[in-house]
Amino acid sequence: MDLDLDEAARQFRGEAREWLAAHVPRSPLPSFDTAEGFAAHREWEAALADAHWSVVSWPREYGGRDASLLEWVLFEEEYYAAGAPGRVNQNGIFMLAPTLFSHGTPEQLARILPKMARAEEVWAQAWSEPEAGSDIAALRSTATPADGGWLLNGQKTWSSRAAFADRAFGLFRSDPESARHHGLTYLMADLRAPGVTVRPIPQLDGEPGFAEIFFDDVFVPDADVIGTPGNGWRVAMTTANNERGLSLRSPGRFLAAADRLVSLWSSAGRPESTAARVADAWIGARAYQLYTFGTVTRLASGAELGPESSVNKLFWSHLDVALHETALDLLGPSAELRGPWTDGWLFSLAGPIYGGTDQIQRTIVAERLLGLPKGDR
Repeated sequence: MDLDLDEAARQFRGEAREWLAAHVPRSPLPSFDTAEGFAAHREWEAALADAHWSVVSWPREYGGRDASLLEWVLFEEEYYAAGAPGRVNQNGIFMLAPTLFSHGTPEQLARILPKMARAEEVWAQAWSEPEAGSDIAALRSTATPADGGWLLNGQKTWSSRAAFADRAFGLFRSDPESARHHGLTYLMADLRAPGVTVRPIPQLDGEPGFAEIFFDDVFVPDADVIGTPGNGWRVAMTTANNERGLSLRSPGRFLAAADRLVSLWSSAGRPESTAARVADAWIGARAYQLYTFGTVTRLASGAELGPESSVNKLFWSHLDVALHETALDLLGPSAELRGPWTDGWLFSLAGPIYGGTDQIQRTIVAERLLGLPKGDR
């Protein structure tokens, strides 16, 4: 692809930069893992939506501005460079929405996306279970046919945003005679419906970034099935490939962090002992940016995200850890005090786990990309 931006792309970037400079809160918002922070982030999302910056690549009828994928990448770069708040509805915007665009009905798109764009409905991802973490196909939660819908039973765990979210999406076994990838159905559920119990899980910082969700005969209408019953694995792969491959971790996030790392290194007197690590982080962030431009080009040509997303996920998750560990080493004893770098480091440690662990990603690379024999399950 041509890496020189045309006039329209430069104007788009400039408009985004100008709006963000005028509207990004001057003080960081409280963590969205608290009730106060969650409410503050909803207000920020509504402000983004009012200006059609919440979901730039979506059609206008759903709250977007019909931007191209390249423009989305440019917006993300400006967003993180401006120090704008994290996206409280990232599970919905970056994972469920692409799934709905691929497999949802027109009614589902019209009903769900506008509320998602404004964070009037914040979504949690309800995939992992106590005995089915990264190996989603081992899940045990069930969906049993009922009059006009389904009854959900079972337990989900490590569900991000669930402590304060409104709704959740996940896989349930709808055919009790099936095994692993078969007989699964992809469903959406109201977390305030009768029979739902949400139990927050404190993180290292004591805040409930995760939660367990218990389903006890929870009714879900047929209208909340995505795709066809029993074909949920295929739908879930759309979600997983987006989570690992493009939308959840845009290069703008790492470019901004790498630039801040270079500034930190300069302010620390440019110590030679960390020069190579700082350079590696900066080069890694730009390599990821260039790779993403290639992905955008392929998608614009009609390609779909596939198992190569696992290579992508391995790369950015380890880049994030290395980048933050270098920052903490530069800070020295000051790193013991809580701050943005320490918070970022704590979050980076989860990267090699969520969205499928490193072991799962390497298995996918070995089997689906390299064609190596399948190992024991």
